[in-house]
Amino acid sequence: MTATAPPERATAPGYRAGRTLPLRVEAVRQLKRRRTLVMGAVMALLPVVLVIAFAVAGGSPESRGGRVTLMDTATASAANFTATALFVSAGFLLVVPVALFCGDTVASEASWSSLRYLLAAPVPRSRLLWSKLAVALGLSAAAMILLPLVALAIGTAAYGWGPLEIPTGGALPAGTAVRRLLVVVAYIFVSQLVTAGLAFWLSTRTDAPLGAVGGAVGLTIVGNVLDAVTALGHWRDFLPAHWQFAWADAIQPTPEWGGMIQGSSVSVTYALVLFALAFRGFARKDVVS
Repeated sequence: MTATAPPERATAPGYRAGRTLPLRVEAVRQLKRRRTLVMGAVMALLPVVLVIAFAVAGGSPESRGGRVTLMDTATASAANFTATALFVSAGFLLVVPVALFCGDTVASEASWSSLRYLLAAPVPRSRLLWSKLAVALGLSAAAMILLPLVALAIGTAAYGWGPLEIPTGGALPAGTAVRRLLVVVAYIFVSQLVTAGLAFWLSTRTDAPLGAVGGAVGLTIVGNVLDAVTALGHWRDFLPAHWQFAWADAIQPTPEWGGMIQGSSVSVTYALVLFALAFRGFARKDVVS
């Protein structure tokens, strides 16, 4: 016996699956949403809040009388201020836009009961997810770039353009410091891919955007708590949170890349698994909302 091929589905003339839900359309839709504007404002306002806080607190590294840290050198130059802004926000604040943009994207369509209409357009499920994921990651990257850009501009106005003073000793010329900070931002984005994957997967599993976003943020916090449990020993090496500040090695006179390579590997591995689960599960999901 010979197997017969299944009948081909009839499609409308001119229909191309790859042309449905263009990225520019999805990007404009997401950019116009209030939560995007609010998150952009939060990222832009953080450096302003830090400048005010340093102005109110006053003091200098020498006034502390103890070990000098990155926070103590924040007012030394624009580069130091930018590095400090990244330091205080990398642990939690920068997690929020990633979880928000990636966790809200599919679940919000389901909560509005518009997801089934998008699929009936017809937009292939894989195309829908790829478009939404690409835009969500793009917005997440934009949020992470906006923060240091604003911090660099405000830091230049408040503290002047100069070398980055390293707390452990030495300094990096301003041009070198900016290049290193670009590496830092890139690493922070890669390290947050695991949060993006978790939020995106949850977004395909629930119709409640708050559940997807809150779940991703909550599990990220759990990872930070577990990393603080020193009794876990080398098991902590498998936690993305264990490597979240490995970027500090990039702003040393002689940068060390080992920690960032390991951290990137862990984050990308988790992210790929979670993205695959999201696509696989959504392809089989009975969409009724």
